[in-house]
Amino acid sequence: MTRLTLAIDAMGGDFGPCVTVPAALQALALHSQLQLLLIGDPAAITPLLAKADSAVQRRLQVIPAESVIASDAKPSQAIRHSRGSSMRIALELVKEGKAQACVSAGNTGALMGLAKLLLKPLDGIERPALTTVLPNQPGGNTVVLDLGANVESDSAMLVQFAIMGAVMAEEVLAIEKPRVALLNIGQEETKGLNSIREAANQLRASPQINYIGYLEGNDLLTGKTDVLVCDGFVGNVTLKTLEGVVRIFLSLLKSSGEGKKRAWWMKLLERWIKKRLAKRFGHLNPDQYNGACLLGLRGLVIKSHGAANQRAFAAAIEQAEQAVRRQVPERIAARLKAVLARSD
Repeated sequence: MTRLTLAIDAMGGDFGPCVTVPAALQALALHSQLQLLLIGDPAAITPLLAKADSAVQRRLQVIPAESVIASDAKPSQAIRHSRGSSMRIALELVKEGKAQACVSAGNTGALMGLAKLLLKPLDGIERPALTTVLPNQPGGNTVVLDLGANVESDSAMLVQFAIMGAVMAEEVLAIEKPRVALLNIGQEETKGLNSIREAANQLRASPQINYIGYLEGNDLLTGKTDVLVCDGFVGNVTLKTLEGVVRIFLSLLKSSGEGKKRAWWMKLLERWIKKRLAKRFGHLNPDQYNGACLLGLRGLVIKSHGAANQRAFAAAIEQAEQAVRRQVPERIAARLKAVLARSD
């Protein structure tokens, strides 16, 4: 695949076009084979394109939308009144084959519901899962799912998440026989909810999955596993807690000691320490791994943080581009046929 097209919900998120449009232009400048469809209010989008290079503008099209799904709208109501909205039009473009993926920072529940309604889950998948790739301490990456698409998950869903996460690790991270673990409150086999223990039994009996057991929350960034599986409630709380801690840490590196009078050698030493720490931990900045892939659908959907800035939303577009080129849905579908058939 050379040239590809992505549909961007330009109105979604806390900031709308003032973030999504510059991020789209940034992505187009970096990828010469990329084409973007910006869906939203032309009056809000067009002025932000005025200074864009003409060569970039030729690979961009603005598609009008009549409305925007509010970030605080109840998913059921949002879905019922979604016709003509920027989010729904973006998903319909994927359904019709006019775009290979959709990127949105809008209402998570509405995006999940509409994506399932329009794009349909893969055979063997009950509900899609939000998935992201986090950097870990040894310098590698860990696939984590679910991050909030499913607040409650039974054992069958956790097994499906494990399969999809393993395929993601193999195809996107190029990890052979990725290690798969379940996030739990302890590593002992007797601990945790019934759904987690039942999922562990199923995964242990599946030779196609390299299941290594339970891991606790403090192992999230240690690199002990390549895929970490949990339900959406636990995953969302875990991810946002991590992001909050990392942001506070990085802000302290920038602000510590400002306004204080110190000897010149103390200033140099502090600057050197800050530089070393920033280099060591800067890769954990949440802006660099923004964008959760909604795995388990017949099409690709990337959910960006609602509060994403330009850099973070551009990272979500980058993730969509990579997932399309690596044909993630097709590879998950092929693996499901093999693994779930034997599990049954």
